[in-house]
Amino acid sequence: ISGGGRCNVTHACFDPAELITHYPRGSRELLGPFHSWQPADTVQWFQDKGVSLKTECDGRMFPVSDQSSSIVDCLLNTSIKSGVRIQTRCEVTQITPLKTGGFTILTNGGGDYKCRHVLWTAGGMKPGKQFKIIQSLGHHIIDPIPSLFTFEIKHPLINGLQGLSVPLAESSLIGTDIRCRGPMLITHWGLSGPAILRLSAWAAREIHAMSGPFEIEINWIPDINNPQTALLAFKEAHGKKLITNSPALGLPKRLWQRLTGTVDVKPRTTWSGLRQDSLDRFCSILTQTRFKVSGKSRNKEEFVTCGGVELKEIRFKTMESRKTPGLYFAGESLDIDAETGGFNFQAAWTTGYLAGSAIATSS
Repeated sequence: ISGGGRCNVTHACFDPAELITHYPRGSRELLGPFHSWQPADTVQWFQDKGVSLKTECDGRMFPVSDQSSSIVDCLLNTSIKSGVRIQTRCEVTQITPLKTGGFTILTNGGGDYKCRHVLWTAGGMKPGKQFKIIQSLGHHIIDPIPSLFTFEIKHPLINGLQGLSVPLAESSLIGTDIRCRGPMLITHWGLSGPAILRLSAWAAREIHAMSGPFEIEINWIPDINNPQTALLAFKEAHGKKLITNSPALGLPKRLWQRLTGTVDVKPRTTWSGLRQDSLDRFCSILTQTRFKVSGKSRNKEEFVTCGGVELKEIRFKTMESRKTPGLYFAGESLDIDAETGGFNFQAAWTTGYLAGSAIATSS
């Protein structure tokens, strides 16, 4: 599970007001819940169960073991010790509220059940049986679409540079004001990394509405306010050096050489020989490289869906349905999703805690 099989459990962000800034959808609704259960509580809960977490330089938190099995085993063992019975190969086909309170649950293989409360935690939804069950209980569903996906791009500037990473870049979706920063990775199929994944999350609806190829713009040096001044200073300090062999502004050498090729800089040109018109084009390509994106997440399932049960139909103090008393929701079945980095898991832990606590109290 998540984090390349290591399980990115949560993120080292312990201020609820800051934490919600990582959620394109659900931020306002999650502020109160995060005051009840936030990453610090998640860390302590696993610590109490014997699973220590560690924080990496980008804030992501993983089990010290670097094995997702540590988290899976912890959850399963805790469930078993708590008396939870896990029923597999048993698809829920219908949930019917009873006039006297509670529910009847019909399944296709494990018998039928009667219960006082139902907690729906089926993850990201796709059109079909899940839709029908939730809609039959009075809820509206925001159409689920992909979020957190990589971009498929074929372009001579990046072809053959797979594996190369840029520590900080800014991506933006042409036609919108949406911009996202972070590390960027060039892959076999295009672009990936946090700067791309964040854009795919924040612009998920806009990208889906385009229903086809779309354009993005990359600023390779977003923390440099005046690229021309910075390049002129570099030119002054390194005038005798070949431009192609002396990368400026912290960019990787192979990427730098590709960028110089786009502005017709000859292989033997020194910095002192760089003309003003070439410098102007250089600044433009460094801050406004455009790519046409032909697809997303090639040969890979989307990490997260954007969409789900409409949030205004949920009481966020308890996660109980406003439409059907006794019905609760948690996790990705709601119209809540986040950037990459452990934030989606944290929303699941928080909403799950609130729902479980409310059910236990009412029982």
